[in-house]
Amino acid sequence: MKHWRILLSILLVGVLATSASAEEVVVYTSVDRMFSEPILQKFEKDTGIKVLAMYDVEASKTVGLVNRLIAEKRRPRADVFWNSEVIRTIQLLKEDVLTPYKSVYYDDFPATFKDKDGYWTGFAGRARVLLINTTMIQEKDLPPSILDFTKPEWKGKVTIAYPLFGTTAMHVAALYDYIGTEKTEAYLKGLAANDVLVVDGNSVTRDLVVQGKVPVGFTDTDDAQVAIDKGDPVQMIFPDSTGMGTLLIPNTVMMIKGAPHPETGQKLIDYLLSPETEKALQEGESAQIPLRKGSSPPGFKAMEVDYAKVADYLEPSAKFCQEIFVR
Repeated sequence: MKHWRILLSILLVGVLATSASAEEVVVYTSVDRMFSEPILQKFEKDTGIKVLAMYDVEASKTVGLVNRLIAEKRRPRADVFWNSEVIRTIQLLKEDVLTPYKSVYYDDFPATFKDKDGYWTGFAGRARVLLINTTMIQEKDLPPSILDFTKPEWKGKVTIAYPLFGTTAMHVAALYDYIGTEKTEAYLKGLAANDVLVVDGNSVTRDLVVQGKVPVGFTDTDDAQVAIDKGDPVQMIFPDSTGMGTLLIPNTVMMIKGAPHPETGQKLIDYLLSPETEKALQEGESAQIPLRKGSSPPGFKAMEVDYAKVADYLEPSAKFCQEIFVR
């Protein structure tokens, strides 16, 4: 009898150990893999929780994962969505894909960068910038506003990512909100008429500028910083410093409604919103901008936008861009 008790104890210990090691969390993320994977790997190492990650592809930035989450709404597979922007996050909220979770760090962030009911929290922002090839032009050669790129002297000299996806789509929607529908659509028509080069993603615009194919490209601070760190002949410019300002884009993280692993999902959200993670994103290759209360100012004039209102323009702006920028 004693031997059977010992054997039973060994089996129970084995089962418990297997259960502990089987703890996992499923995260979808639109953050570039080169930036997000090290963070997720460190979480896995620090907590012992296995991370099953689904990354996006550059061409369909964010949109592919958002559509997947909507399609999976009745039988969710993901616990957490770590989004590289905020507008598609608000779309998911409207689609009833999210469930509220106020992290232990929720109060660390200003109201501008989080949902008041805790459906999502923003952290570690990026900005929409211009990247210039310094062997072709200098900062002094740039116009005071991005709206001036419709002028004849910039014909064929500017590249932008396809504005149906990612932060480019958000940027266009922000213009709809800030300067109005009529002016924004006139601007987009002007870009198309001026032979703006439309490509698949911000990293592609960066590479074209680095290669000297065009002197100016719209991109994000993280993509620009990669080229700067490599020593490429480029400079990052925060546009509209005397006008409407530069669009600031927070990362957002949220819990999926009906998540299969809600407890580990909450632990991952807490980890991503921690000061340590935001500092790692700030000091890493992506050079992201800390957004928690008490952080240093970003060092540029930020465009004043209401992210919820910007989200309302996402669909009409995408429809218009699809008509203008035929591919």
